[in-house]
Amino acid sequence: MNFYDRLQQETKAEREELLSAPIIGRCLNGDITTAEYVAFLSQAYHHVKHTTPLLMATGARLPESKEWLRNAVAEYIEEELGHQEWILNDIEACGFDKEKVRSSRPNSSTELWVAYAYDTVQRVNPLGFFGSVQVLEGTSIKIADLAADKIQSALHLPDTAFSYLRSHGAIDQEHIVFFENLMNRIDDVDEQNQIIHSARMFYQLYSNMYRQLSPEQALPFAA
Repeated sequence: MNFYDRLQQETKAEREELLSAPIIGRCLNGDITTAEYVAFLSQAYHHVKHTTPLLMATGARLPESKEWLRNAVAEYIEEELGHQEWILNDIEACGFDKEKVRSSRPNSSTELWVAYAYDTVQRVNPLGFFGSVQVLEGTSIKIADLAADKIQSALHLPDTAFSYLRSHGAIDQEHIVFFENLMNRIDDVDEQNQIIHSARMFYQLYSNMYRQLSPEQALPFAA
């Protein structure tokens, strides 16, 4: 079994737990409010804005023997630059104040996601960051486009409110193939085990983010 397939198999339970979050099921049934969507976007902003710094930290800590992976990280950085601004623009298109979101604090679950990511890269093993790639891109290709369609149909929001979800549904289809090829070049068992462990942790942390969302969280961001 190649490593990418092993990664999918050994994180299946955590992935299913994430996708069973009640708000995801309601969203995919079109049962969501604008405030809940903005609450989701606000937390997405608070972790997505760290993607580029985390990728930079990952690349800096990779050994010379992983120069091929550092080059791949550089490609990821180019792709991810500025995505947090897309999210803020989506929030504004929903009728909320994006600058209030920019200056707000994340939920505790989101803060723990970010803290775990930095700790993994800086203290444990930079390869662990690829566990978050598994979670975010794998989740996006499964539900991002469908979620955008269902939310827009239910809430009658403009296309400009969905640049983050729709772009990631399409972009991550390509990214996941790139990611699969990268993971299949990781042949050290200890490194593989670290990525699997981190992915399991990131799935749990991401699931907690969804389960902590509430419409009340969007109230401070009203325009």
